[in-house]
Amino acid sequence: MALKAVFFDVGETLVDEERWWRVVAERSGLQPHVVWAALGVTIERGEEHSELWRHLGRSRPEGLADVSYELGDLYPDAMRCLEVLRARGYVVGLAGNQSPILERWTRNVGLPVDVIGSSASWGVRKPAPRFFERMVAEAGCEAEELAYVGDRVDNDVLPALDAGIVAVHLRRGPWGRLQQTPAEATAIDSLDELPQALASLS
Repeated sequence: MALKAVFFDVGETLVDEERWWRVVAERSGLQPHVVWAALGVTIERGEEHSELWRHLGRSRPEGLADVSYELGDLYPDAMRCLEVLRARGYVVGLAGNQSPILERWTRNVGLPVDVIGSSASWGVRKPAPRFFERMVAEAGCEAEELAYVGDRVDNDVLPALDAGIVAVHLRRGPWGRLQQTPAEATAIDSLDELPQALASLS
């Protein structure tokens, strides 16, 4: 069955979160490499990134909910890829575990997409099956007609496969580099590779 829609995770898929994590480290009073080391521990243990505060022996600092992305945080290939896919007739969407302020950013920055959703507005977080069911409904197609692109195997790739969605593993960012691509998923190293990869899957 031909693909009709492509949805994307946001952090480390479209957005380079290095600056965002630097701001988080600054607000927590820690050096960035200390926070990144704790993040690596959470990835190795298969935990949510919020667990890094426990590893650091402190509570999550106040005020992190208002730390947003900036337009310059987009990976250079992000906008280009979104534009190409829309021009080829795909329904293009964004769906990630995002806070209200990060979802507002994706809505306000003018990305060339048809659908924007997140855990904040949908009331469910990945990797819950209901998140992926909602994505299929928003895409307006069958599960097998939808591709989901994300950097995390645990939160993006495996639950997408379980939902019958075509899964594309983008191997960049900390999760993308450290987690191994399942055999059932398609692996890419750049969003510039995605249009051709999708064409070969249709």
